[in-house]
Amino acid sequence: MKHIFRDRIRELRRVQASELLPNPRNWRLHPASQRAALEGVLSEIGFADALLARELPDGRLELVDGHLRAETAPDQIVPVLVLDVDEGEANKILLTLDPLASLADTSREQLDTLLHEVETNSPAVEAMLAKLAAAAGIVPEPPPFTVPEYVERFCVVIECESESEQVALLARLEAEGLECRALIA
Repeated sequence: MKHIFRDRIRELRRVQASELLPNPRNWRLHPASQRAALEGVLSEIGFADALLARELPDGRLELVDGHLRAETAPDQIVPVLVLDVDEGEANKILLTLDPLASLADTSREQLDTLLHEVETNSPAVEAMLAKLAAAAGIVPEPPPFTVPEYVERFCVVIECESESEQVALLARLEAEGLECRALIA
């Protein structure tokens, strides 16, 4: 017999991020590189995932997941899934949500394909993706070698008796509108 799982999502609300209370038991730390990568993704895409929160007895919302997103855009209205969970269940979600995602295996082929298809203008996102590729053992392809375009040039070399003669000749030719440069051999 298949197990039927409960749906604990009560509603989707749009809430100003600064009104969400951080969870005092949040154990995740967010280094500058992660913050910069999130800002890059939010700038290029925007919000594409909801934050998770539970409603406290006084009606305020306490975050379960999405602390960094809330900190990154405090003045913005953000999507929040309000969960029907108590404090103990919220703590279990807080403790297990990210580690569950990290248990997934990686398809190197699919990851390599995505890395070649997805473009970003954010150096922080680029660094994050390079770190992801390296962790999966994917070596980036070197940029293609390009041969500089050959430009045909015609030159005249005039030998001078001294540096002062060279300087005077250069000045005279430049005054006539010719492109010149000095060579010392």
